[in-house]
Amino acid sequence: MNKSVLKQIKAFGMTNQIVAEELSRIARIHGVDLGHLPTPTQNVDDVYYPQFDAAVRAEAAQMARHYEIFYSLEKSIRALVSETIEAADRTPDWWTSPRVPPNIQSEVSSRIQKELDAGITRRSLDELDYTTFGELSVIISTNWDIFGALFNSKKAVERVMASLNALRNPIAHCSPLAEDEQLRLQLTVRDWFRLME
Repeated sequence: MNKSVLKQIKAFGMTNQIVAEELSRIARIHGVDLGHLPTPTQNVDDVYYPQFDAAVRAEAAQMARHYEIFYSLEKSIRALVSETIEAADRTPDWWTSPRVPPNIQSEVSSRIQKELDAGITRRSLDELDYTTFGELSVIISTNWDIFGALFNSKKAVERVMASLNALRNPIAHCSPLAEDEQLRLQLTVRDWFRLME
């Protein structure tokens, strides 16, 4: 193919792109669908989500931020517990060690079995992900010999964990957080990080 033909093909392609962009601009300005662009497939959320009451959707959007904060905090606490015990015991198989109280091991086994019996996908292969927030606090307290180096006060850790656990319930169970509790969540998250200074 000679250079002249290639030049004409490139010019044709560029002209088509300019025309398509101009058509899109005109369609946007006038709110018209000219049919020159592929139509996006409709998402299931777009069909069903609008059926929920607008006030409920607005409340959900407001609560999403609190959920994100708590989700991130809880995941980081679980990682801290796992990494700290694994480093202290020098084994990834610490879950069945005396580091985890037998009643917590038993409760977790029961939760895993309940999930398996329900025929749903397991949420995790890590037993620690099946502990409650309160049980995480117990694991930290009973292993203060290794966690004491990370935190400045055992009593303060227990108090902050209890406060976080109380704040977690409305977030996890679809209840709105009162304005005071939103502030308390922010302060308690700050307290958590201050414990490690």
